[in-house]
Amino acid sequence: MSNCRKRVVRFDFWIDPAFDERLAGEGGIELGVAAPLGDEQAAWKLLEGAQVYHVSPAKNELPPQWQVGEALLARCPQLLCVSSGGAGHDTVDVEACTRAGVAVVNQIGCNAASVAEMAIGLMIATSRRIVESDRKLRRERGFSRESLMGHDITGKTLGIVGIGHIGTRTAALAHAFGMRVLACDPFVAPDEIRARGAEPVDLDALLHEADIVSLHCPRDRTTLGLFDAARFAAMKQGAIFVSTARGDIHDEQALCEALRAGHLSGAGLDVWEPEPPALDHPLLALPNVVATFHTAGVSHEGRHKVAAMGADQIVDVLRGRRPPRLVNHEVWDRFMGRYRIAFER
Repeated sequence: MSNCRKRVVRFDFWIDPAFDERLAGEGGIELGVAAPLGDEQAAWKLLEGAQVYHVSPAKNELPPQWQVGEALLARCPQLLCVSSGGAGHDTVDVEACTRAGVAVVNQIGCNAASVAEMAIGLMIATSRRIVESDRKLRRERGFSRESLMGHDITGKTLGIVGIGHIGTRTAALAHAFGMRVLACDPFVAPDEIRARGAEPVDLDALLHEADIVSLHCPRDRTTLGLFDAARFAAMKQGAIFVSTARGDIHDEQALCEALRAGHLSGAGLDVWEPEPPALDHPLLALPNVVATFHTAGVSHEGRHKVAAMGADQIVDVLRGRRPPRLVNHEVWDRFMGRYRIAFER
């Protein structure tokens, strides 16, 4: 790296210490930490002088002015890279970054094991009615064990929607439980789906055959509202719906109605729109819904891996090396031109 100081900025949301430690050990990099709800002028001063912005991917937690769009990019002309602190990048307008010559990286795959474990956990908790049993045992007596009888997931058919890093890990865990695994993913060839441990099917066939449907697709224009009333109606009678993906992919009201009607037997939900959901959200009132607060990837191990990769990718970018999790591949040549002007004069 050149002797020119290279500046990274993040806000003071919780992050595993591995991130700051990695950057501190790299000569020539300065890390600035701002308060998202503090002195805006001081935060803008840091951002306007930064080459890398490590941004929270949680759009319901990050104030709008700190989300990456045209307005922020216009105020931060030195910015070369936006690094999302997670697998997704909901707080980043990738197209606007590309137009500005700004590289976008995320940490996809780092917490795949954590999210896959949570997906399987939600399947088991819902199918075996673990949360219902826990609540009832804490407040009632005089009920039978059989009144809380659930179903094993062993031998059931799991339908995975989106078989990327997390979907692949979920398929592997499902096989350990003796499940049949189906998957649909328009971006993965059938032979590759088989290599990842699932039978390739289209979405209609998956809904018709799966006892449990688990979402692992990204939130984008093609998936917004993907699971609406018609899709829930197409699922098997008594099936379970699980999502550790993103809110807005499934219609919460339509899901609630499918559960109330008894068409679906339960749901395991880690994602909401917005997050957290209101305390009086109708899904939270249903006993057959297992609800978590977007914590599938929030394990100590998952957060450590995300932080470590985030720092490693930032170091790569600031050395002029192409990072492994570049989102907007088409920007790279322009990025390198801007990088040379900034650091190789």
